[in-house]
Amino acid sequence: MKIFCVGRNYVDHAKELNNPVPDQPLIFMKPSTALLQNNQDFVYPEFSKEIHYEGEIVIRISKTGKNIALEEAHQYFNQIAFGFDFTARDIQSQLKQKGQPWEIAKGFDGSAAIGGFLSFNSSLSDNNHFETYKNGKQVQNGNTNEMIFSYSDIIVYLSKFFTLEAGDIIFTGTPKGVGKVEKGDVLEGVIDGRKVLSCTII
Repeated sequence: MKIFCVGRNYVDHAKELNNPVPDQPLIFMKPSTALLQNNQDFVYPEFSKEIHYEGEIVIRISKTGKNIALEEAHQYFNQIAFGFDFTARDIQSQLKQKGQPWEIAKGFDGSAAIGGFLSFNSSLSDNNHFETYKNGKQVQNGNTNEMIFSYSDIIVYLSKFFTLEAGDIIFTGTPKGVGKVEKGDVLEGVIDGRKVLSCTII
């Protein structure tokens, strides 16, 4: 199983971090050891003092494909979930300033919390409303119809470089409203009004 992530896929999020809006998907990956499932707690790592949450929709690949055509891309997934892409923002900023890769700021153990997958009619347009709550207060409010690159766009792009296999998952990007977490915080993810993920920071 591979974990792909798309950065800066919402214009307002790119702007809030003073990043340019990309003209093609910005891809990075996380290892399988990054996964947190079944509402597991997130253990705040000792190497960072600034962990940020990034709530987003995750899709799961349903069959193997390579060089997938745009008109066929919707056939390659049929489930979605809510995920938190946890980011060591202080480390990421230091590495970016040096022009170095920032995988360690994104792919550390436990940095990919994910809820249970829901069935999804992938032939319909991207129109999933999702929200992040921190300690009961809404901090993110997005819709996948605001993505710069759609689910299908992402699948087509990734399949140029990687063979996509059943079980691979793709974090599709976060809207504005990302922020810090502290020990004791409780994060919740909601898709179309349904709470599907809860994660306590310890």
